[in-house]
Amino acid sequence: MFDVLFERTSDGDLYIDWLLSGLGWTLALAFFGWWIAFGVGIAIGVGRTVRNRFIARASRLYVEVFRNIPVLVQMFLWYFVLPELLPGAIGNWLKQMPPPWGSFFPALICLGLYTAARIAEQVRAGIEALPKGQAEAAQALGVGVWRTYRLVIIPQALRLIVPSLTSEVMGIYKNTSVALTIGLLELTAQARQISEITFQTFAAFAAATVIYLALALCAYQLMMAIDKATRIPGNAQTAVRKTPRVPDADRAMA
Repeated sequence: MFDVLFERTSDGDLYIDWLLSGLGWTLALAFFGWWIAFGVGIAIGVGRTVRNRFIARASRLYVEVFRNIPVLVQMFLWYFVLPELLPGAIGNWLKQMPPPWGSFFPALICLGLYTAARIAEQVRAGIEALPKGQAEAAQALGVGVWRTYRLVIIPQALRLIVPSLTSEVMGIYKNTSVALTIGLLELTAQARQISEITFQTFAAFAAATVIYLALALCAYQLMMAIDKATRIPGNAQTAVRKTPRVPDADRAMA
């Protein structure tokens, strides 16, 4: 079924090399996009919980805007609209950036900021799940608000939300396929290109499906290992209560 992947292209390469090249761009986009999303998401999630109304409202506005606009529309905005809004020299520089970087960086920013809005809500939920007494105790000891967040609240909140972050780690790999709409030859784009040239649609997209599945399973196993290593003792049931066994003599008397 996958014999077509080992055939030669017109340039002398193998079609599987196209898939591996697309896989490389997918991994790069997902990896660096995830770190952007993680950093921005923590900042916005903390902003949602502070007492400063301006910061809280600005953080909420960010979440509502980026989370409720489809990622495809955001991809087009970053690629087509942003260069037109910037000053002429900067906009022209972005337009003239050689491929694939001209498509990679807008896609990277788009996926990073879009995923950050989703992570921010999980960070907010993790912070609100912590007992308020911890922050009050830190402030009673003279620890400032931002040091309380940095040293007490955020580390615990992140440990609580590791299971829910698993879906976001896997989701950013899948969302990289949207980048094909702005010309980035990532995994899905390469599979489509193989399909259009060889007319072996099933083989091309089946191979891409297997690769995406393998990436998702690897990400899942990695996040489960992180969850196990960082789990807060007592927050998860580690043992199942066993029903006391009734002796036969007592059962007979009953």
